[in-house]
Amino acid sequence: MNPLTFFGVLLVAAIPSGVFGQTPVTLSIKDTSGPTISRNIYGHFSEDLGRCIYDGFWTGDHIRMDVVEALRKIRVPVLRWPGGCYADQYHWRDGIGPREQRKQTVNTTWGMVSEDNSFGTHEFLQLCELLGCQPYIAGNVGTGTPEEMENWLEYLNFSGKSTLADMRRQNGHPQPYDVSFWGVGNESWGCGGSMTPEYYSDLYNRYSEFCKSYPRAPLKLIASGANGDDYHWTESLMKHIDRGRTWGISMHYYTLVGSWEHKGSATNFGEEDYFKALKSCLRMEDIVHGHSAIMDKYDPNKRISLVVDEWGIWTDAEPGTNPAFLYQQNSLRDALIAATTLNIFNNHADRIKMANLAQTVNVLQALILTDKDKMLLTPTYHVFDLYKVFQDSRSLAIQVKSPDYAYGGGKIPAVNVSAARDSDGVVHVALVNLDPAKKITIRTELPGISFGAVQGRVLTSARFTDVNSFEMPDKVKPAIFTGARKEGAGLLVELPAMSVVVLDLK
Repeated sequence: MNPLTFFGVLLVAAIPSGVFGQTPVTLSIKDTSGPTISRNIYGHFSEDLGRCIYDGFWTGDHIRMDVVEALRKIRVPVLRWPGGCYADQYHWRDGIGPREQRKQTVNTTWGMVSEDNSFGTHEFLQLCELLGCQPYIAGNVGTGTPEEMENWLEYLNFSGKSTLADMRRQNGHPQPYDVSFWGVGNESWGCGGSMTPEYYSDLYNRYSEFCKSYPRAPLKLIASGANGDDYHWTESLMKHIDRGRTWGISMHYYTLVGSWEHKGSATNFGEEDYFKALKSCLRMEDIVHGHSAIMDKYDPNKRISLVVDEWGIWTDAEPGTNPAFLYQQNSLRDALIAATTLNIFNNHADRIKMANLAQTVNVLQALILTDKDKMLLTPTYHVFDLYKVFQDSRSLAIQVKSPDYAYGGGKIPAVNVSAARDSDGVVHVALVNLDPAKKITIRTELPGISFGAVQGRVLTSARFTDVNSFEMPDKVKPAIFTGARKEGAGLLVELPAMSVVVLDLK
């Protein structure tokens, strides 16, 4: 059998069952020409909320280049803006033209703060150009009109002669921006208008009728999809929307420790809340599977993408901060949540073609935190740095039988995995151990595949509550992983407790 078209991997724990309380791990990986893991799965989200834009990306009258350089390093592929809930109160004309002449508005969604609109369409698209990423704009359905969204498209994408295209030129951008990704509203079941799926479907069809592709920017419309496991919403949309004019359907799911009213602390928690958060995170697997099964009924060829354009852990805001600004710290636990979720997305790359972590800077599960001119990288940032090798790689089919991590009468799989082969033929394997106390030793033979060396990096720390602070910005960061080595024709891996490991087999 040609090793380029098939290889099997069987990983079995070298330690006997019962040592460390573990049972053997069995993992199989097959190179079966799996789907490509879209780079856009590694996308991000920037809402006009709290200090994400102002003090995050934008300071006074310029884009923060330290933030840009950090995000360029992890190859941010796509950035969503202006919301979120804010999208359905945002009118794009308020944020164009000379800044001193822009309309002053109130952000009634997030804290009733004044908005000077100094960061608008041109500033956002300049940010995307600096990042080298694609923009994903969420259009206003809640308080907007099809005409407003149609005009925004023309303003940005028309290369010919028109009043709106000339206005763009007068505002400093002669060439069209060629924006392809457009969301038709946001959370239309909630903050976007408290609609029924049937009503929203009719609105979506109306908007999609008037939103047109331009020659250099084929339109990729994304319908406002379900909240978590609301499968009825997805069923209704797939029945009623014009699927021929739909690139994707969104879905939002947030990891919670407690309830929406009492979400728990980002920093002050014990093993009970650690376990609850990981259990909540792992629900993403069932939710993605449920929505995908419904979409498969109407779209068996998987032409329409599932777009998880809001995800991450949501905790209570940090004490002493504005609760409406959703500023939270970011621990090793959150890094494990990020890696686990990305493994789920990688393993569903046939249907998921975009995802956007909420949010990029200073809000929710942020990659970056800022304090005036200071900046730090969170543990979640480092996960995206480790996982960037999966962008546009070809996923490999896996089956894993993991030991359980048990706590308080509950249990979850301790280990989750994804794997892919990149365009250079390098096989990348991401392994996450959620157990906070027990390492897992894995020894494997690799029949049919030859590799000369294994290398990798690991992200872990002494406690799952460890964070990076402005006083200690490098407390949680990746290190060279020395716990994997080639052993004969196989591989030996010592997977530390509560760790993320990415291996490269070359």
